[in-house]
Amino acid sequence: MTKKLLLTLLLASTVYSVIGQDLVYLIQKTSSPIRVDGILDEPIWNELKAAENFNQYFPNDSSEADSKTEIRLTYDDQFLYFSAKMYNQSEDREYVVSSLRRDYEGDQVDGISLLFDTFQDQTNAFQFGVNSFGAQREGLIGGGFGGTSWSWDNKWYAEAKQYPGFWIAEGAIPFKSLRFKEGKDQWNINFYRQDSEFGEQSTWNKIPRNYSITSLAFTGVLQWDEPLKKPGSNISIIPYTAAEVSRDYQNSEQKEPESKINVGGDAKIAIGSGLNLDLTVNPDFSQVEVDQQVTNLDRFELFFPEKRQFFLENADLFANFGHPYYAKTFFSRRIGIVNDTVNGGIRPHKILYGARLSGKLDNNWRVGLLNMQTESIEDINLPGFNYSVAAIQRKVFARSNVGAIFVNKQSFDDPNDNPAFDPDHFNRVLGFDYNLATADNKWVGKAMYQQSWDSDSLDSEEFAHSLWIAYQGRKWRVDWAHTIVGENFNAEVGFVPRNGLFRIENILARNFYPKSGKVNFHQSQLYLETLWGVTETSGETVKSDQVMSFDEYLQFQNTSQLNVSIGKRYTYLFESFDPTNTNGEKLPAGSSYDYYFVWAQYSSDLRKIFSYSIVGQAGEYFNGKRYRIGGELGYRIQPFAAFNINFNYNKLNMPDPYNSADLVLIGSRIDLTMTKKLFLTSFLQYNTQAENFNINTRLQWRFKPVSDLFIVYTDNYATMDHNQEFVFQEKNRALVIKLTYWLNL
Repeated sequence: MTKKLLLTLLLASTVYSVIGQDLVYLIQKTSSPIRVDGILDEPIWNELKAAENFNQYFPNDSSEADSKTEIRLTYDDQFLYFSAKMYNQSEDREYVVSSLRRDYEGDQVDGISLLFDTFQDQTNAFQFGVNSFGAQREGLIGGGFGGTSWSWDNKWYAEAKQYPGFWIAEGAIPFKSLRFKEGKDQWNINFYRQDSEFGEQSTWNKIPRNYSITSLAFTGVLQWDEPLKKPGSNISIIPYTAAEVSRDYQNSEQKEPESKINVGGDAKIAIGSGLNLDLTVNPDFSQVEVDQQVTNLDRFELFFPEKRQFFLENADLFANFGHPYYAKTFFSRRIGIVNDTVNGGIRPHKILYGARLSGKLDNNWRVGLLNMQTESIEDINLPGFNYSVAAIQRKVFARSNVGAIFVNKQSFDDPNDNPAFDPDHFNRVLGFDYNLATADNKWVGKAMYQQSWDSDSLDSEEFAHSLWIAYQGRKWRVDWAHTIVGENFNAEVGFVPRNGLFRIENILARNFYPKSGKVNFHQSQLYLETLWGVTETSGETVKSDQVMSFDEYLQFQNTSQLNVSIGKRYTYLFESFDPTNTNGEKLPAGSSYDYYFVWAQYSSDLRKIFSYSIVGQAGEYFNGKRYRIGGELGYRIQPFAAFNINFNYNKLNMPDPYNSADLVLIGSRIDLTMTKKLFLTSFLQYNTQAENFNINTRLQWRFKPVSDLFIVYTDNYATMDHNQEFVFQEKNRALVIKLTYWLNL
């Protein structure tokens, strides 16, 4: 009783106080109904005091924000409500918005965002945002370094309205859409605003500008007036049905288009207040955006990010183990594709069902369990595979954590007379990580060790290890990293582009903050990366790759950016390699090359209706020359349309008898948002290296929250025949109509 009386007195006197460096917002429960409409005519909004006096993050972090912001929070048994009032510095101004599409991105967009670290672990949080036209976004911050995944979808409600001199956002977030511990009376929170009028970014709890604006090391506290109760059962069913018509013109046996109907769905079941069980049966990913094509001049496999919705919630718990570029323990895109050893190439491998249990046990423990099963492929006698992943993570010290992961790939089917398949084959990886993040975020790092074993185990060099540590102060940044990938390390469900390497990386950077002039921020950096490997013939350890560069980065007051790099590369070829990747004459194994380069990129002010970026590169390339020019052009018709064209031209001049090449990659994106519920996106991509022209068009109608109708059209054309003459010949074509519906039980 005494505690409640004291809390009531605090509520009556002030909305926030300072505990150390943390602001505290005291939230009151309401019994009055709130209609989310962006008008704020409910009496409760006038009774609550505001979180205000925001701190400037950009262009300077040493003063209060010039644009005033007020945020108020309240709640009832079902919803957490917020209102935000964003004042402008002038009465009549234009707002910047990329489109009306959900999950908008970009620092140039006028918007307000709210971060909720519900377990107060300072490493994981929910993020909700609304822009000045009422478009919503929701995402997950995982791992403690501030990056947000916008692929997480959930039900919540928001509206925004523009008024002379200010705009208002109002929202209601169901407690069922959040994960938190029952009985807690505190969360960590922060708010940040993006104001395009003068390019200002501001935060409620102050964040130094040399860290991410979503850094969870610098949050305030949300103090509830009573401990939180469990919001009740939370079960959602998301069934789908999809009809597809497709034709493979390169398959001589397919004379007519094929049609099929798929039915399946997902289920989301909250277990306790911190765990979520996701189930999927016969999943369909036809609505997922296609990958953006690239010009491939690499000797090793390229990495493309996961975009499928089922694999993205709490993805950091599984995907962040190992080294992100050289030894990733688990890479979910390995599930659902297979190497066709009969016909050659990569082909889809249908997923039959799957389950994932992930989330928080309490403030310190996170767990993740994943199991997926693929079907057998009869025409190549390939059995289905089972993929199992178990991960656990324990918070230590202020913001660091230790974790372990186990990955197993195995088939329980009969071999089906496929000589390329061993019925007893399995592949397993056990990994351990330590992720360092100090309370003030100045020291970050990672140490990891992985061990693989399988039915063909060689009992040597089947491990990977790396160590990275960085000091990131206001003026200086210093990085040290080393990585070892054993010759026989085999993570079939991971991403390991090359084996048998030892790598050291060093970075020394100096930050400058000019007090006047057009330059807002300036960084000078020295970079050195060296890799060693072992030759197959002599077993000798030799230097295989090295990059040395001096890099300059400038950010201007108008938010435009300039990057310049001057450097030198060294490459030793363990295997023969065509540097154009056009099936030409290969440089011999055992040869080595030193080559110099200069690279520069400029990105304009994205707040403008017309924006652009341009990149150029020139210098030596193996035993030849490389010249590159590329960039992107963007134009907006606010808020209904955005048009983007990106281009990349590489001119490779190689001496005889090696191929020279002119490689062109052109892509365009048309994004039409007729309303906040109806979107049309179209991609066109032309790639001379892949000799392919691709069309991908997607119409999306969100007829209810998280319930959609998709119409997706995909077309691929070959642009060269066997005589290297230009053609425009059909390769494959597909039309998909898919309906999904989110049903709360």
